[in-house]
Amino acid sequence: MSSMDITSAPPEIARERKVSTRIWQQAFASVEFRIGLIVLTLLIAAALLYPQLSGIDPTKMNIKAKLTPPVFMGEGWTWAHPLGTDQLGRDMLVRALVGLRYSLLIGVSTTVLMLLVGALIGLFAGYFGGRIDTVLMRLTDAQLSIPMIILAITILGVSRPTIPSIILVLGLAGWPVYARVMRSTVMAERKKEYVRGAMVLGATDWRIMFTLLLPLVLPPMAFVAVLDIARMMIFESVLGFLGLGVQPPTPTFGNIISDGRKYLMNAWWIATMPGVFLVLVLTSINLMGASLERARNAIYGGA
Repeated sequence: MSSMDITSAPPEIARERKVSTRIWQQAFASVEFRIGLIVLTLLIAAALLYPQLSGIDPTKMNIKAKLTPPVFMGEGWTWAHPLGTDQLGRDMLVRALVGLRYSLLIGVSTTVLMLLVGALIGLFAGYFGGRIDTVLMRLTDAQLSIPMIILAITILGVSRPTIPSIILVLGLAGWPVYARVMRSTVMAERKKEYVRGAMVLGATDWRIMFTLLLPLVLPPMAFVAVLDIARMMIFESVLGFLGLGVQPPTPTFGNIISDGRKYLMNAWWIATMPGVFLVLVLTSINLMGASLERARNAIYGGA
């Protein structure tokens, strides 16, 4: 058997792929996962399609229609604005759905960045060990000592917040947990026979790391990362509420709720409607993530 054979299709990776498939199948069989998937799919479809199909500009002001209540919620409501309008006459349904777009974009992108950075740092630390491991783990410990939200507020407070900068700040602040998990797993896998066999047959360190270890370890970490999407969406909303998120007139959950708090007594829907959408999307993601976590624990626990 050649080194190409060992590094291209080791039985461990094939086994892990089967386990990952079983996890998805078992999670999908649960009612919670299906409910979360249906709700999330409907929300994403609405966020992508309704603003375009309605032809309503989420930033266009119409003072004559300001503070219009949602349907059946008071005098002056209209089907043209099902969830009412804000203090500047902007449609709340369109603004909430556009805010959902940005929240999901930042949440998913940030989680992917955290996962990739943490996985790479943990991979190098766990595989090479020695001084490389010491330096990378001390860097990880230093990063863990700084709360993510404090770091984000500090950096974004002295610069103009944009979508790329928010993703970069949150992503580079949240990778240490993934690095620690990846490091411990790689250190255990590195001692196994299939890795030693690849070394004996002349496979390079880079080939072992990126064709043997990374495909084996990354899928289980990805299941856990689903729950982090919801966490990053909450952080994005907090930053927007504090004025450190995506800047107006672009609507996001945080800045809409921040504007609406001034009108809670006479126009409660301005702050409430984005909150309802945020709760729905966070609940759906958490239902899916919890189902995946339970399936993962059941399968690995029974293995």
